[in-house]
Amino acid sequence: MLVRVLFFGQLKEIVGKAEDGCVAPEGARLEDVFANYAADFPRLAEFRESVAAAINHEYAPWGARIRAGDEVAFLPPVSGGQQPGVVEDIYKIVRERIPTEEILASLKAPQDGAAIVFEGIIRNHSRGKQTLYLEYEAYETMALVKMQQIGAKMREQFAIDRLAMVHRLGRMEIGETSVLIGVSAAHRGAAFDACRYGIDTLKRTVPIWKREYFADGAVWADGEKPSAEAFLPGSSSTP
Repeated sequence: MLVRVLFFGQLKEIVGKAEDGCVAPEGARLEDVFANYAADFPRLAEFRESVAAAINHEYAPWGARIRAGDEVAFLPPVSGGQQPGVVEDIYKIVRERIPTEEILASLKAPQDGAAIVFEGIIRNHSRGKQTLYLEYEAYETMALVKMQQIGAKMREQFAIDRLAMVHRLGRMEIGETSVLIGVSAAHRGAAFDACRYGIDTLKRTVPIWKREYFADGAVWADGEKPSAEAFLPGSSSTP
């Protein structure tokens, strides 16, 4: 059976391509597909313990079975549509400047007593060196799904009114905004708590990666393998 296989970040550089078609036997599991590529690219095997895998835009365990036509993705540690029935919410991945003031204005409503915005901005140093600029890339379709799921969890846990979650991709200069989380609520406590939860969870679970550029070269930023919370309801978490 034929499956579509995607690679991101450092993994893409190791195999020399972002996408490939893989012919796998019936009953094959994610770990079998990965092992197939690791046999051709031994360095890939070094990432086995830190890589996450996904089937059709959802994180999945290594033992999950694949089917013909599935889209399989192998994701290095992460640096990342509308929620049905909540027309005010904003979930976007963009390649242009994030319009913070416009988004903040769209979050405010007469019933709100607080509006909180978190902006992640590009700083001029990292690893003890001067940063020249950054580049972000993402598994976009899956990233949007995970962002929506985070938003749903935020609504379950906090008494909020409206929310926005926007991440930028591509090259970004020092001082530019790479990610924005915005929340409005009747009370400031809920808005603060939801905003903090949103950015912390996005950083742990959404397949977005950054590459840092210095005068002496570029490196992929260290991340972490998605935690158990990445396997939100609706994910391919069972074999």
